[in-house]
Amino acid sequence: MHTMWKGSISFGLVNIPIKMYAATEEKNIRFRYLHKECQTPIKMVRTCPHCEKEVSWDEIVKGFEYADGKYVLMEKEELESLQPEANRAIEILDFVELSQIDPIYFDKTYFLGAQDPNHKAYALLRQALDESGKIGVAQVTIRSKQTLAVIRVYGDCLVMETIFYPDEVRDSNQVPNVPVGMELPEKEMKMAIQLIEQLTTTFDPEKYQDDYRNAVEQAIEKKVSEEAIVEAPGQKPEKIVDLMEALQASLNATKGKAQRQSNKATGKKKKATS
Repeated sequence: MHTMWKGSISFGLVNIPIKMYAATEEKNIRFRYLHKECQTPIKMVRTCPHCEKEVSWDEIVKGFEYADGKYVLMEKEELESLQPEANRAIEILDFVELSQIDPIYFDKTYFLGAQDPNHKAYALLRQALDESGKIGVAQVTIRSKQTLAVIRVYGDCLVMETIFYPDEVRDSNQVPNVPVGMELPEKEMKMAIQLIEQLTTTFDPEKYQDDYRNAVEQAIEKKVSEEAIVEAPGQKPEKIVDLMEALQASLNATKGKAQRQSNKATGKKKKATS
């Protein structure tokens, strides 16, 4: 797994060095937009409609629109001065029951692994959470954003779930046409409960699948095997018939790019220290 972030879990006087990994991944089929006439990939260009010209990143500033057409400009230095201190710590503030947090608050999940495989404090926190049935409510700063999170146990691993702040969850009372205080016939209510009981089972995630994504993958693989493909002018990519080979090739290319960037960064650090 690729390490996304390094830091520590702290609660009381205990400090546990950890590495963070993505626990989930979306399996969406990603399409490129092509020019229908020549099948060339379309470029997304940043343009200024007033000046009618392309704009580079060094000509762009951030502005908050507080009224129609009126903006407050925020310079990069101003925003950096407001950022919370990046102390590389997941600071546990409280311990609560998992059942007390509604699932609507949960956002993303990350695996937390110890930097040292024999770190006793990691195993201690994991077992203490497991036996107590509690989860830790924490704050952490990642990519200049202070985030609320919970620490819990999943299998043999500690996981961090980022959660929304209360003001980020919309008020359900604002949802229109929600029946409230409706009197329901007792017979119909009894039948509805019986139906729920008949369909109740143990949750098995393996029985569920994305039928649409599977169908799209099969359709793409069929077109590739039948060579129903087009090529952009001036580009002659390697012919890869098998879909899994195509996915693996993309993955290898991404890993290679990440490794080159890592080596480049390491080289700069060595040069700076020398």
